Amino acid sequence: MRLEPITWERLTHALTDRLLQLKADDGSPWLRVAVDGAPPAGTAELAERLSDALALQGRPSLVVAEQGFLRPASLRFEYGHHDVESYYDGWFDTGALWREVFGPLDPDGTGRVLPDLWDPVADRATRSPYMQLPPGGVLLLHGPLLLGRWFPFDLTVHLRLSPGALQRRTADDERWALPAFERYESEVDPVGSADVVVRADDPRHPAWSGLD
Repeated sequence: MRLEPITWERLTHALTDRLLQLKADDGSPWLRVAVDGAPPAGTAELAERLSDALALQGRPSLVVAEQGFLRPASLRFEYGHHDVESYYDGWFDTGALWREVFGPLDPDGTGRVLPDLWDPVADRATRSPYMQLPPGGVLLLHGPLLLGRWFPFDLTVHLRLSPGALQRRTADDERWALPAFERYESEVDPVGSADVVVRADDPRHPAWSGLD
């Protein structure tokens, strides 16, 4: 895949322009966007940039962190705190994401989305209020391992870190999870399956695959 240098500002503008023109594949009045990448890749920052840019164009959006849909600690750590298979398949509550985030944005949905469900620090429900995303609004869901789960995304953006960059930029106490991202590369092939790929090895100098 050929990648071209770009700035974060230009990337944000290009993605925003695409979203302003894009229609949902299933006829939903809402767009659903994935900003996928390992934790050090900066998915939250790009999602917030897109939200701000959409707001300037009068387009409502809702940024949702996958981290807000972790399972309770008793389930995440059932096989230990550093079990790679559990992290890959069991840490994130995909059922809750379907029920509380994607279901309300179906073509006949209400637009009433729960922005988060579980506080992993306090290990209890967040009790956050539901947010009403009006028709024409854009969901920006960011986090790791989002692709390959059959979520109905209308646009997918993958922030890629090379294995070396991922190793360098991952905190020492979190490196145990790195094999999960190797598996993700092998089984899901996010570079091949995402609509847009952004190389983020050097956060000052991203490069991207462009928009078809």
